[in-house]
Amino acid sequence: MNNKFKHILIGFAAGVFFVISLAGGAIIDRKIGFKFLDRFVGNSPSGSLSGVVENKILNEESVVTGAVEKAAPSVVTVGISKVQLSSDIFNFSPFDPFGIFNLQPKQEKVEQDIGSGFIVDSAAGLIVTNKHVVSDTTAKYRIIDKDNKVFEVKDIYRDPANDLAILRVEGLGQPAMELGDSDKLKVGQTAIAIGTALGEFRHTVTVGVISGLGRGISAGSVFEGSVERLDNVIQTDAAINPGNSGGPLLNSLGQVIGVSVAIAQQGQNIGFAIPINVVKDSLSNFHTTGEFERPYLGVRYQMLSKQAALLNEVPQGAYVREVIDGSPAQKAGIETGDIITYIDGQKLEEGQADVISLINKKKVGDEVEIKIWRQGEEKTLKIRLEKNS
Repeated sequence: MNNKFKHILIGFAAGVFFVISLAGGAIIDRKIGFKFLDRFVGNSPSGSLSGVVENKILNEESVVTGAVEKAAPSVVTVGISKVQLSSDIFNFSPFDPFGIFNLQPKQEKVEQDIGSGFIVDSAAGLIVTNKHVVSDTTAKYRIIDKDNKVFEVKDIYRDPANDLAILRVEGLGQPAMELGDSDKLKVGQTAIAIGTALGEFRHTVTVGVISGLGRGISAGSVFEGSVERLDNVIQTDAAINPGNSGGPLLNSLGQVIGVSVAIAQQGQNIGFAIPINVVKDSLSNFHTTGEFERPYLGVRYQMLSKQAALLNEVPQGAYVREVIDGSPAQKAGIETGDIITYIDGQKLEEGQADVISLINKKKVGDEVEIKIWRQGEEKTLKIRLEKNS
């Protein structure tokens, strides 16, 4: 028997052995079940690698669906009810062919869903939303829960500094939302928004990531109009549509990490939310005093990064872009172009400590020591904080 023939026999025998081993292994796995193989082939009926992919997708989806199921009962819709004057020049009548009488103003009752909110205290009937959602002091507001039950808003407490409002209703049966910690947020983590999109589609869910932190914006929407400047807000690509204002922005645990507040009119997939820790401070102050009494400094500013400070040969801090007339800052002598470097001995640094976060820890009437840099000179000012009205 020559060597060539031997090699053929050996190859044939090896092939038969491999086929028998494979078939035997499959039979034994079906009869006995080797669990450790499941990590490679999954649990799908076909026993293929597609099972691994399917399981991974299901696990990722279950994180989102679990968070939504946990939070959804506590999300509400904010509606408005008011009487306004209108004239209908298009309603033709044979007794008034020229529409003369139709030009006379008529009273018309308007009811519309305009925003979103979420429950923070079920027993007390407290709901958080944006201040600009309930800015019309002549209108009446209502709350619609997930079961379409309607509640009349009894009281509204507005926070003028942070575009927040607390609504009080009676008879709430839904649980309060669990609040997270916005100081621990990281860019890239999951963000889930729930709200009444476009003032029509209740409990709409959108998913994305946190795409930026510490942003400054002017909040508003086509429903509610523009509001004041907000600083240190969360940026997300989870779709926040008009009508989402006041609704919760969630993490993957179903905890609220922010309050949806605005969309970028000039960009796509850019929305913003007020950090939930700002809401916690407001709620704590509200429970103590029964109102939103906030200390007020009165400057609009932009935080300077370390790189920007080095390039411009100035210290790092808050660059003052505007000083509000009659504010404590103006009374103390702060000017546009100043750089606030320290507040009560704490250095201002981008992403760590800014003006709003430090001032919000103070009380109305407190005196703070503020260091500013002006044209190469450092000055120290004493400022007594006032109530933001």
